Amino acid sequence: QVQLVESGGGLVQPGGSLRLSCAASGFTLAYYAIGWFRQAPGKEREGVSCISPTYDNTYYADSVKGRITISRDNAKNTVYLQMNSLKPEDTAVYYCAAGDYFGSTCPPGEYDYWGQGTQVTVSS
Repeated sequence: QVQLVESGGGLVQPGGSLRLSCAASGFTLAYYAIGWFRQAPGKEREGVSCISPTYDNTYYADSVKGRITISRDNAKNTVYLQMNSLKPEDTAVYYCAAGDYFGSTCPPGEYDYWGQGTQVTVSS
């Protein structure tokens, strides 16, 4: 059974850091493009960062460049999202997803397998 499970969300003050994890079971993450997406109340789901299955090419949304790093640990079948200098506008439910697509953007519609999401709240 293909499954993705996110963890690491929580409440953090502005300027703080969180590391989100996306653990896979039932398939090998190394063979897929992995994306992190977020959805805030009343807004569409948007691509935050994606990483390719080969050469680990990466994409970052302009709103997070310089503050967020995506990485994968193939031995643990896990992808991470390190988030620093968090802002209130980063508040959202964060999802990871796996798919065959990697390109110049990170469109949610191109990803097939999704986790259940983890809440990130940035507030003082």
